[in-house]
Amino acid sequence: MAAAISPYRDVRDEIRKMIGRFVEVYVKCPVEVCEHRDIKGLYKRARLGEITHFTGIDDSYEEPIDPEVVVETDRETIRESTNKIMRKLEKLNFI
Repeated sequence: MAAAISPYRDVRDEIRKMIGRFVEVYVKCPVEVCEHRDIKGLYKRARLGEITHFTGIDDSYEEPIDPEVVVETDRETIRESTNKIMRKLEKLNFI
């Protein structure tokens, strides 16, 4: 299992091909909520131009077309999101 910021579909598709048994979990959250949660101040720095090529600010994010799981962290509890992921992994016989 790996957590990664992967903003481009073509990169995610290439990784899927390389790995084979791949489950894409789209952790969906509005950028405004991400900014509010940002304890490191990275979004603020990106908005000020101190950080460039920052996903969601001055660099694009291409939403997945057909992820295996979508969790909406602004609408779901951590438990709900976790359960959704675990159910999918069980259904696919990963666990």
